[in-house]
Amino acid sequence: MTTPHVLSEARSLSPLGTLTVIPWSSEATADSAGTPFLMAYSLGDGRDGPEAGQQAMRAALESMGLSVGDRLFDLEKDAGISATLLVEGGSAALTLPFLKVQCPVPAEWQAAARESGKVYFLCSVRPWAEAVPGRPVDEDRLRAFVSDEEMLADCAHVLLPVRRLQG
Repeated sequence: MTTPHVLSEARSLSPLGTLTVIPWSSEATADSAGTPFLMAYSLGDGRDGPEAGQQAMRAALESMGLSVGDRLFDLEKDAGISATLLVEGGSAALTLPFLKVQCPVPAEWQAAARESGKVYFLCSVRPWAEAVPGRPVDEDRLRAFVSDEEMLADCAHVLLPVRRLQG
């Protein structure tokens, strides 16, 4: 079970609407702590409705130099894309040109991020109105949404290097 976190409060003035982030990780094995995932999505409650929100999200991603659905960007190799992820003290802080968020992450997620040094980030153009911030999302609902081929085709896919505070 994982819980979505609000990136920005419901913005009736924004075409993006309420932006939300949800962390999860794949199962750990004897050889690996698993793969950490982080997904950002809108609830589809923007001022002009869900379709306008999808267009606005696509435009925001494209203005960053990302494309939707056709490739995996690796920010250790793909220069010029402004996105950072800081993982420290049980939280992940994600910064993109159009949003900033800090969300709590489970210990197993943080261990996977530390081990791999990267997080697989999905930014969905498709809204997910059912995954409301503060309400737990069970594994079956999460798995159904994130494994849907059409939804995956409507995402930017990015490997974000994990940064940590030096100290």
